[in-house]
Amino acid sequence: MHVSSTVWIITILVILGLFVFDFFAHVRVPHAPSIKESGFWSAFYITVALIFGGFVWWKWGSTSGTEYYAGFVTEKALSVDNLFVFVIIMAKFAVPREYQQKVLLFGILMALVMRGAFIAVGAAAINAYSWVFYLFGAFLIYTAIKLVRESGHEEEAEEERDSRIQVFVKKALRTTDNYDRDKLFTKENGKRLATPMLMVLIVIGFTDVLFALDSIPAIYGLTSEPYIVFTANAFALMGLRQLFFLLGGLLDKLVYLSFGLSFILGFIGIKLVLHALHENTLSFINGGEHVKVPEISTPLSLSVIVGTLVITTVASLLKSRSVARKEEKTELSP
Repeated sequence: MHVSSTVWIITILVILGLFVFDFFAHVRVPHAPSIKESGFWSAFYITVALIFGGFVWWKWGSTSGTEYYAGFVTEKALSVDNLFVFVIIMAKFAVPREYQQKVLLFGILMALVMRGAFIAVGAAAINAYSWVFYLFGAFLIYTAIKLVRESGHEEEAEEERDSRIQVFVKKALRTTDNYDRDKLFTKENGKRLATPMLMVLIVIGFTDVLFALDSIPAIYGLTSEPYIVFTANAFALMGLRQLFFLLGGLLDKLVYLSFGLSFILGFIGIKLVLHALHENTLSFINGGEHVKVPEISTPLSLSVIVGTLVITTVASLLKSRSVARKEEKTELSP
């Protein structure tokens, strides 16, 4: 797959243009978006992402197209999981609902920039050292296990991490506990102070770095093309702000999402290890020769990812409905 510098430049400009449009059309004037507004624009960005996948399929063939769709679905699923953390952060800092859009948009833009850096480093490492796939695979398997262990305790883990970041920022900056609309800095008693809005943005930025550590190795397990990795990440992040307001309380009902994502990350981790064995150059493994192991195809990966998400979502909603019925019966009983 050859992607010219012209295509790269046009793609980046289009993505940046969509962010600029999002800011001036929705974020510049602070407001709490309605369900209708969030639903429309969330569907719009997903449609744009799917159309772009069709372009990749047409331009570079079915293999590249399938890799893009598998990467996009995986990154979108991981992004939904990230929304749990965003909800916790917004609640902890008591960010007024009408100002949450600005924090989310700039946080997502920061995430895209940082992921771009991770993608470049990952591509360089893969080109130079094929054994990097062993590291990526092992890390994803470790992350999958960690997700299962933390399931049900995400809020405690996030609050502990946020507290450490908050202490660090307060040491580096003079801060106030009072919001001044959506401003990052304000003046109190003649002193220029950082508002909680800046604190939230920094916390989300640091959190996005941790998210990238999971998502970038995961998508490199589905494709080795930097262009597909970048665009799948970019289009998965777009519309995340709208999805945050659209899902709202529904996030609490996705009780099995962490288990589903854990399975997906573990599956991709195993896929990476198998690929690393197939391309092996490490002397202490099979004398530096390639190991004959089965490789998992991209269409199979896409099927497993989509199937896992469907099963996880349905099971979560059924579980939540069952719990709600039991609570309702308890309240009605004398």
